[in-house]
Amino acid sequence: MSATRKTGLVTGAGSGIGRAAALEFARGGAAVAVLDIDELAAAETVELIGKDGGEALPVTVDIADEDSVKAAIERTVAVYGGLDFAVNNAGMASHNRQLDEMTLAEFERVLSVNLSGTFLCMKYELPLLKGGGAIVNVASNGGLYSIPHAPAYVASKHGVVGLTKVAAVDYAPDGIRVNAVCPGPTRTPAFDQVAGDTDMIARQEAITPLGRLATPEEAAAAVVWLCSDAAAYVTGIAMSVDGGRRA
Repeated sequence: MSATRKTGLVTGAGSGIGRAAALEFARGGAAVAVLDIDELAAAETVELIGKDGGEALPVTVDIADEDSVKAAIERTVAVYGGLDFAVNNAGMASHNRQLDEMTLAEFERVLSVNLSGTFLCMKYELPLLKGGGAIVNVASNGGLYSIPHAPAYVASKHGVVGLTKVAAVDYAPDGIRVNAVCPGPTRTPAFDQVAGDTDMIARQEAITPLGRLATPEEAAAAVVWLCSDAAAYVTGIAMSVDGGRRA
């Protein structure tokens, strides 16, 4: 971030990539609203930022609920007066199953969080962003190519990339940039929970050219750069942060 004071928000900032991004924004001098469905997790992130000398605001939000999103963003702006950046990181994984084994309710639940939730956040963020402001949507490598046995997740993340590209074109005349970051498998608490006692981590490392999974901080670095003045001429991209994976 530049030395100029900036204010913004990060959803899903109670852990993982979202927490790492919020911490990095704060280290750069930004005031950050920490949005998460888990009130305690958001408070923990704010505490970590405070210990580092930064400024942060905990805000509870369910991104699948329009009233909750609207209230959370209004709360952020009431405290900080506006938005310079917004990072839409909150999302959910889906069960490991093929399409014909998935119920419609499960499919729609994943889309309601990952895709509709990102849409709702953007809907209320965009009118508040100042000229020169930026949005970064955290999609996934599943937004660029296939992940076996994850039809709902892949569909939702491809949708996030599509929303990003449309918004980038529509809001460019207003001086607002919109980009996506597409991380590959990242050692977040959520990923470790899904992996459990299986060999998933070893298998993912074996098919990654760099030979390891990303850290949350590595994915967050791309997010923060895209929101910074250094990326002032970058909009409408889906940036891979996946250790060289392309299939």
